[in-house]
Amino acid sequence: MYLLDSHIIPEGTPPNRLSAYAVGIFPALSSRKGIKKALKRQQLLVDGQLGQSGTWVSGGQLIQLYERSDSPPKTLPLQLDIPYEDEHFAVVHKPAGLVVSGNQYRTLYNALPFNLKASEQIDALPWPLPVHRLDAQTSGLVVVAKTRSSSASLGKAFENRQIQKTYHCLAIGKTPASGSFLSPLDGKAARTHYKLIQQIPSLRSEYLSLLEIQLETGRTHQIRRHLSEAGYPILGDKLYGKADLVLRGKGLFLVASAIRFQHPLSAEEIEISTDLPPKFHQFLERETGLWEKWGK
Repeated sequence: MYLLDSHIIPEGTPPNRLSAYAVGIFPALSSRKGIKKALKRQQLLVDGQLGQSGTWVSGGQLIQLYERSDSPPKTLPLQLDIPYEDEHFAVVHKPAGLVVSGNQYRTLYNALPFNLKASEQIDALPWPLPVHRLDAQTSGLVVVAKTRSSSASLGKAFENRQIQKTYHCLAIGKTPASGSFLSPLDGKAARTHYKLIQQIPSLRSEYLSLLEIQLETGRTHQIRRHLSEAGYPILGDKLYGKADLVLRGKGLFLVASAIRFQHPLSAEEIEISTDLPPKFHQFLERETGLWEKWGK
């Protein structure tokens, strides 16, 4: 086993069961189901001792997440776009509809060994590991660690909000030129900021708004929920959107389009962006006839 990430419980945190507190503190474990699986596989330690479902934790304690080295991924031969790769980490483009990880075979996790070169660093991971999550329906950039040190460093940078992610989406309705959504989600603070890139008359929904979005927090489905609450659901959103505007075979019009952070070893600023998916342009051209192709 090798250390993936660690978390110190803030002082003053009320006592809670490990199975409840640990949800969401590590990017790779975002659900109770994931925590239960990690506990069963003996991947979670509390102050150096194996954590159990009934273990109680409180402020000041150290929780560590380990990855077992005896369960390699079943390689999925799916070709991915790789905007950046070096010996320490990579940034890959996840297609829409592909989950980052999980019990099924068709995952980004299983596709990574097929696409990335093995690191020759002394602390190389036995196989590459995603550092954060991205909704299955959302396409875009995902950071992947190739060494133990980069996994720990990048994971901590995500936890401390030191990695800036930019999204683009096609929202239904006529939004203001810019704004912020600050309503809590799941009882936790949530902050979403947006800027209008272009607004276009729509035959189906009066207006469509292409938005650039920045997140301060990372709640589940945060962008989709905040926009839906404000009356501007994302086009193609089956869960939070309008049923008559879920387009067959088109999916969700949301992409993680850019990411900026410091290289975990050199501290060099890394900034990577990707073009909008072709479906954005294709749909708008058909919908309005007024769309001027927008891109970076």
